[in-house]
Amino acid sequence: MIDIDKLTFEYVMRDRDGEVDGFSRAIDEVSLKVEQGDFIVILGPNGSGKSTLAKHLNCLLYPTEGTVTVDGMNTHDHDKLWDIRKSVGMVFQNPENQMIGTIVEEDVAFAPENLGVPTKEIEERVKESLVMVEMKDHRKSSPSKLSGGQKQRVAIAGVLAMHPKCIVLDEPTAMLDPEGRVEVIRAIRALNDVENITVILITHYMEEAIYADKVFVMNGGKLVMCGTPREVFSKVEELEENRLTVPVATRLAYELQQAGVSLPDGILDRKELVRALCRS
Repeated sequence: MIDIDKLTFEYVMRDRDGEVDGFSRAIDEVSLKVEQGDFIVILGPNGSGKSTLAKHLNCLLYPTEGTVTVDGMNTHDHDKLWDIRKSVGMVFQNPENQMIGTIVEEDVAFAPENLGVPTKEIEERVKESLVMVEMKDHRKSSPSKLSGGQKQRVAIAGVLAMHPKCIVLDEPTAMLDPEGRVEVIRAIRALNDVENITVILITHYMEEAIYADKVFVMNGGKLVMCGTPREVFSKVEELEENRLTVPVATRLAYELQQAGVSLPDGILDRKELVRALCRS
């Protein structure tokens, strides 16, 4: 679905007069592959390059060097721009930036209308998408009356109405309270499990990574770690060296291991830790 090969991206830096004053490398030779139906999480501290990477998957940015191939299409091929954007939908951290309708169903219908989808099919897509994110009962509501988690689910529905093969979510829970974060992650997991939609979740919340098929960790524009959640979470010291705070259960399990308690590597959550302690 996604094939990134030695992607390098540099921002142009300008002086006060607008003249080029150098380049800043935000991504440094990153390579990774994502298969159709995968649930991928990309972790990293602020400034690690993960959001810049996300923007390459939807042609919001283009590589300085290297290639990004989406569903067999090279993002440098400008004739494929809209086909790529149909295949890969983007959801950003502030859902209000993606909302323009006065009621929810109008907002969800906006993208397929711009794609020229027939009216009757748009109605079906809107209904289908709102059911997927459990927002059907709010279809006549004003977006301004919704909670943060509900707004983000509507934003996801708007992308789903385009019938993408892949959804890229760039820190979609960063502005939400804990309850809203749970709502959104539950909706994302359901889309992946039930609809087989490829999900690429960009986040700095470690707890959101535990259900992924594979986790990639970025720092300083480089890909520094990759593996299953258990493989990555078992490397507590390396994660902390890369400015990531591991979940409390993972850190506690690690400290107990260091104290001589027999526990498996890569404990992912509190329930798993309790089961492991009971067995030991």
